[in-house]
Amino acid sequence: MYKKIVDKKTKISIIGLGYVGLPIALEFAKKVSVIGFDIREDRVQMMKKGIDPSNELPSSAFKGCDIVFTSNPADLKGASFHIVAVPTPIDNHNLPDLTPVISATTAVGKILKKGDYVVYESTVYPGCTEEDCVPVLEKMSGLKFMKDFKVGYSPERINPGDKDHTLTTIKKVVSGCDKESLENVAKVYELVVKAGVHRASTIKVAEAAKIIENTQRDVNIALMNELSIIFNRMGINTYEVLEAAGTKWNFLKFYPGLVGGHCIGVDPYYLTYKAKEFRYHSKVIDAGRFINDSMGFYIAKQTVKKLIATGKNVLNAKVLVMGITFKEDVSDLRNSRVADVVTELVSYGVKVDVVDPHADSDELKHEYGFGISKKIRSDYDAVIVAVSHKEYIKLTESYFKGITGKDAILVDVKGIYRGKMKGFNYWSL
Repeated sequence: MYKKIVDKKTKISIIGLGYVGLPIALEFAKKVSVIGFDIREDRVQMMKKGIDPSNELPSSAFKGCDIVFTSNPADLKGASFHIVAVPTPIDNHNLPDLTPVISATTAVGKILKKGDYVVYESTVYPGCTEEDCVPVLEKMSGLKFMKDFKVGYSPERINPGDKDHTLTTIKKVVSGCDKESLENVAKVYELVVKAGVHRASTIKVAEAAKIIENTQRDVNIALMNELSIIFNRMGINTYEVLEAAGTKWNFLKFYPGLVGGHCIGVDPYYLTYKAKEFRYHSKVIDAGRFINDSMGFYIAKQTVKKLIATGKNVLNAKVLVMGITFKEDVSDLRNSRVADVVTELVSYGVKVDVVDPHADSDELKHEYGFGISKKIRSDYDAVIVAVSHKEYIKLTESYFKGITGKDAILVDVKGIYRGKMKGFNYWSL
């Protein structure tokens, strides 16, 4: 398989060209022939013009690439090594939603040939590839797993907005259904991953490794958020505590904040869901999820308390929320916990304006029912800087004075203005 790919006697297909799939497709296309597939024709047309719909890659990333973009599943027949990189979200009940990955698997199964490989990058619970996806591949293709086709799993580690830790510079975990497939999968990824690969012993080990990467971060951030709630009651600034504690060599530097997006805020639910199949009900992981999912409402309530404490009428108070994307310097709005801050404030009768230099207003309205404010007022009762976009980091006290009224409150979720805002009723996590 590896030799056929390198000699361009067959192609690699990437199914799902979002913030994970597109960078993979373009990196491979610098070395071998690639078919890039996405179900959305509008996105495909943008990529044909050298535009990344996720706003992560410059147009130069498309140059010199041997790649064909398509929304026609039949075109996948031209490939023998298929990489599935579609989202794995959760539903409204915080249960895994495998619809995208099963749909992608169905499309691949329909064109699967003898000797083909299917490698999954989507974050799933241990066992999903072999127990949920392989039966679909067999059913749709009429082929037998191991005998006619092979599968692997290589979890994505792309960090949106991070220009230093990229596909090529992060060590890649790879796995296969047997020794031969493991070597083929490893050698194919070694074509583009300069940092090298780690060969996991089984597919389930690779699946589990990915899911605990984000679960570990989630639990640690939850601890910081809980400490922030405690220290707030004690009148202690959490960031000052962390700065002091961080002087010890082995102190783990995590910080409080809103935990959203499609990784840290989602992946732990996949693990706890699968754990219940084995009659284990997670306590620590579920507690961490509860704390982190509650932080948006906590920030809103603290803002309302401070409005009341300064003698302001909460009903029709004017609050500006700066930043609505799930993290700094990205345009992705999925699972943004800042939306919780907005909806909670609105429930108190507060008038909320939202601004964000990276967010699309129409997409925001579609996702959460409100859009980007076209104009910033000059008389806000409170300003909440919820996301530390680069555009916000250098803002001065005079800027905030210019958009607020008397005795205004500045809520600095990430603590980026700590010690710099002397003329405000200042609060941070």
